[in-house]
Amino acid sequence: MLAPVTHRFGRFELDLARAELRADGTAQPLEPQVFALLALLVENGDRLVAKDEIVEKVWDGRIVSDSAITSRIKSARRALGDDGKAQRFIKTVHRRGVRFVAPVTVVSGAGPLAVAVGGAPDTGVAVPADPIARPSIAVLPFQLVGPAGPWAAIGEALPHELIAELSRLRWLLVTARGSSFRLRAPDLDPTEVGRLLGVRYCLTGTVETSGARLTVTTTLSDTRRANVVWAERFAGAIDDVHRMRDDIRGRVLAELEIRIPSHEAALARLAVPDDLDAWAAFHLGLQHMYRFNRHDNAAARALFERAVAREPGFARAHAGLSFVHFQSAFLRYTDDPAGEAASARRCAERGLELDALDPFVNFTMGRSFWLVGDLDGSFAWLDRATAISPSYAHGIYARAWTESLAGRAAEGREHVDLAMRLSPLDPLYYAMLGTRALAHLAMGEDAEAAGWAERAARSPGAHVLIAMIAAVATALGGDDARAAAWAANVRARNPTLGREDFFRSFPMQPPAHRRRVAKALARLGF
Repeated sequence: MLAPVTHRFGRFELDLARAELRADGTAQPLEPQVFALLALLVENGDRLVAKDEIVEKVWDGRIVSDSAITSRIKSARRALGDDGKAQRFIKTVHRRGVRFVAPVTVVSGAGPLAVAVGGAPDTGVAVPADPIARPSIAVLPFQLVGPAGPWAAIGEALPHELIAELSRLRWLLVTARGSSFRLRAPDLDPTEVGRLLGVRYCLTGTVETSGARLTVTTTLSDTRRANVVWAERFAGAIDDVHRMRDDIRGRVLAELEIRIPSHEAALARLAVPDDLDAWAAFHLGLQHMYRFNRHDNAAARALFERAVAREPGFARAHAGLSFVHFQSAFLRYTDDPAGEAASARRCAERGLELDALDPFVNFTMGRSFWLVGDLDGSFAWLDRATAISPSYAHGIYARAWTESLAGRAAEGREHVDLAMRLSPLDPLYYAMLGTRALAHLAMGEDAEAAGWAERAARSPGAHVLIAMIAAVATALGGDDARAAAWAANVRARNPTLGREDFFRSFPMQPPAHRRRVAKALARLGF
């Protein structure tokens, strides 16, 4: 159970769990609507509460007269020994609404939590048992720095949007707004957030306006250790606020897809290997999987198999197995690529049976079609991945890769640019750069393709097939010396690769484009 929480102001205590107002420890009689009104004002003491919101929250949206609202405000004031003239606790702002203005101390069962105007977490809510110990997060309302004026609503609108989007991520438990938005203290300790809401991570932020500029900062903290996992600052013109909100939302979501798994893996490495739970094994597997070499791919497979053995219903672990089988077939780590391709499809299908709404599961299903050259078949699954999570960078990149090879290079370039903007430190960033090169090749922009391909091939984690793209692009761009150097790089890393391997991995559909690339490979001796 979450710790009981009480709001203290003056000689009063407002106990939400017991629905009780106490004065000097003695319960005070209150009508239910008066208590609901007082609770609404205390919990939102950092802002003005308009009449429409009072009607919505206290009367469930039913039509009521202004005199009924005024009557309940007077009753609340009377219970606090206040009146319309003194307004020591409840202040009326003419024609706009009312606000609770007295300082409030939020107290948990273990003692004072923080001093603030308004704010407390939900109470009496059982934290559900999670068989695979998924990471969990609370997104708190962003703090306003200085006079935000008409932009103050962003402090709640942006985290509300993030909660809605994060809830699409099936691997992450997200605290509902009704609980997390009750924590409004300006300098709240992350460990207290974790203890009160039962979460591993909290996302906080600030909103500041200065002239025509808007600045938003976001911070992801580990509530177990009170350390910062990731922080970012976004700035732009206030007039462009809606585009900024879209960019911030997309970037934060993409970063959390990387930062939380990476942090969980770092913690798992400190544990005794035999004690790893399914989730820890899965995240360690991800780190090995993204290194793209035979040894680490085998290590990732063993860890995903451990995760599945410990929790057979863990959909993402089955998707991880699909990914490593895909990698074995795609990079020819095996003498049986057809068998590995079949395993990649089978594991993705099992993941879908367990959780059809996980974007990573749909991503691996879509990629399994690449191995048999069925680009049209992959589109539906990649569309599902990004429909489920519109800021899912891996899904957007995979769609761009498919479009670039299927003769829709302009769309592919647009989508890969979005994926790179969303996730600039992504473990698949080299593949995104390579996809941009493929898009330029398909459009006959060989010089541009060569530049992107060489960037991709030099990037951390880039596998040998990316170097093969660099060889083709530089050859078509007319730089024979660089093309020869990249071809030598490919042969040094895997002397068995040839034209068939290239087209099996990159099934280019437009015949003219395929012929042009085939001639370049032939000139390079493949």
